[in-house]
Amino acid sequence: MNWNKLTEENQLDEIKQESYNQPVMILKHSTTCSISATTLSRLERAWKTDAAKDLKPYYLDLLKLRPISNKIAQEFDVEHESPQVLIIKNGKSVYNASHFDIRFDEIVNQL
Repeated sequence: MNWNKLTEENQLDEIKQESYNQPVMILKHSTTCSISATTLSRLERAWKTDAAKDLKPYYLDLLKLRPISNKIAQEFDVEHESPQVLIIKNGKSVYNASHFDIRFDEIVNQL
Protein backbone atom coordinates (compact mmCIF):
# COMPACT_ATOMS: atom_id res chain seq x y z
CA MET A 1 0.00 0.00 0.00
CA ASN A 2 1.35 3.39 -0.98
CA TRP A 3 0.13 6.12 1.33
CA ASN A 4 0.12 9.70 0.13
CA LYS A 5 1.12 11.89 3.04
CA LEU A 6 -1.20 14.72 3.95
CA THR A 7 1.10 17.39 5.37
CA GLU A 8 -0.25 20.74 4.13
CA GLU A 9 -3.68 22.34 4.45
CA ASN A 10 -3.68 23.32 0.78
CA GLN A 11 -3.65 19.61 -0.12
CA LEU A 12 -7.31 19.50 0.93
CA ASP A 13 -8.21 21.57 -2.14
CA GLU A 14 -6.19 19.17 -4.28
CA ILE A 15 -7.93 16.19 -2.67
CA LYS A 16 -11.32 17.71 -3.43
CA GLN A 17 -10.33 18.17 -7.07
CA GLU A 18 -8.89 14.65 -7.31
CA SER A 19 -12.11 13.22 -5.90
CA TYR A 20 -13.98 14.23 -9.06
CA ASN A 21 -11.79 11.74 -10.99
CA GLN A 22 -11.44 8.99 -8.40
CA PRO A 23 -12.53 8.43 -4.80
CA VAL A 24 -10.05 9.53 -2.14
CA MET A 25 -9.62 8.13 1.35
CA ILE A 26 -8.18 10.12 4.24
CA LEU A 27 -6.98 8.23 7.30
CA LYS A 28 -6.50 10.40 10.38
CA HIS A 29 -4.05 8.38 12.47
CA SER A 30 -2.79 8.86 16.01
CA THR A 31 0.70 7.41 16.38
CA THR A 32 0.23 6.91 20.15
CA CYS A 33 -3.15 5.15 20.09
CA SER A 34 -3.35 1.35 20.06
CA ILE A 35 -6.77 1.41 18.35
CA SER A 36 -5.33 3.60 15.61
CA ALA A 37 -2.33 1.27 15.19
CA THR A 38 -4.64 -1.74 14.91
CA THR A 39 -6.84 0.04 12.38
CA LEU A 40 -3.84 1.04 10.27
CA SER A 41 -2.51 -2.52 10.31
CA ARG A 42 -5.89 -3.98 9.30
CA LEU A 43 -6.25 -1.55 6.41
CA GLU A 44 -2.76 -2.21 5.13
CA ARG A 45 -3.22 -6.00 5.27
CA ALA A 46 -6.59 -5.86 3.49
CA TRP A 47 -5.36 -3.40 0.86
CA LYS A 48 -3.50 -6.16 -0.96
CA THR A 49 -6.72 -7.11 -2.73
CA ASP A 50 -7.75 -5.37 -5.94
CA ALA A 51 -10.97 -4.14 -4.34
CA ALA A 52 -9.57 -0.69 -3.59
CA LYS A 53 -7.35 -0.24 -6.62
CA ASP A 54 -9.23 2.90 -7.70
CA LEU A 55 -9.12 4.51 -4.25
CA LYS A 56 -6.34 7.01 -3.55
CA PRO A 57 -5.27 6.81 0.11
CA TYR A 58 -3.98 9.74 2.17
CA TYR A 59 -2.43 9.44 5.62
CA LEU A 60 -2.50 12.21 8.22
CA ASP A 61 -0.42 12.06 11.40
CA LEU A 62 -2.92 14.03 13.41
CA LEU A 63 -0.67 14.44 16.44
CA LYS A 64 1.92 16.32 14.41
CA LEU A 65 -0.63 18.04 12.20
CA ARG A 66 -3.69 18.68 14.36
CA PRO A 67 -4.58 21.95 12.55
CA ILE A 68 -5.04 19.95 9.32
CA SER A 69 -7.22 17.45 11.17
CA ASN A 70 -9.36 20.33 12.43
CA LYS A 71 -9.58 21.74 8.90
CA ILE A 72 -10.73 18.33 7.61
CA ALA A 73 -13.53 18.31 10.19
CA GLN A 74 -14.57 21.80 9.11
CA GLU A 75 -14.20 21.33 5.33
CA PHE A 76 -16.03 18.02 5.19
CA ASP A 77 -18.52 18.71 7.99
CA VAL A 78 -17.58 15.73 10.16
CA GLU A 79 -16.91 15.55 13.86
CA HIS A 80 -13.22 14.99 14.65
CA GLU A 81 -12.41 11.50 15.85
CA SER A 82 -9.30 9.37 15.97
CA PRO A 83 -8.62 7.17 14.22
CA GLN A 84 -10.97 8.24 11.46
CA VAL A 85 -11.46 7.43 7.80
CA LEU A 86 -13.23 9.66 5.29
CA ILE A 87 -14.12 8.79 1.71
CA ILE A 88 -14.24 11.85 -0.52
CA LYS A 89 -16.14 11.83 -3.82
CA ASN A 90 -16.98 14.84 -5.96
CA GLY A 91 -15.51 17.17 -3.36
CA LYS A 92 -17.62 15.89 -0.45
CA SER A 93 -17.29 13.35 2.32
CA VAL A 94 -19.65 10.52 1.44
CA TYR A 95 -18.57 8.22 4.26
CA ASN A 96 -16.73 8.43 7.53
CA ALA A 97 -16.03 5.96 10.30
CA SER A 98 -13.92 5.90 13.41
CA HIS A 99 -12.27 3.52 15.83
CA PHE A 100 -13.14 -0.14 15.24
CA ASP A 101 -15.98 0.85 12.90
CA ILE A 102 -13.27 1.39 10.27
CA ARG A 103 -13.52 -1.73 8.14
CA PHE A 104 -12.04 -2.37 4.72
CA ASP A 105 -15.18 -4.08 3.41
CA GLU A 106 -17.28 -1.03 4.35
CA ILE A 107 -14.80 1.28 2.65
CA VAL A 108 -14.93 -0.81 -0.53
CA ASN A 109 -18.75 -0.78 -0.42
CA GLN A 110 -18.61 3.01 -0.68
CA LEU A 111 -16.75 2.87 -3.98
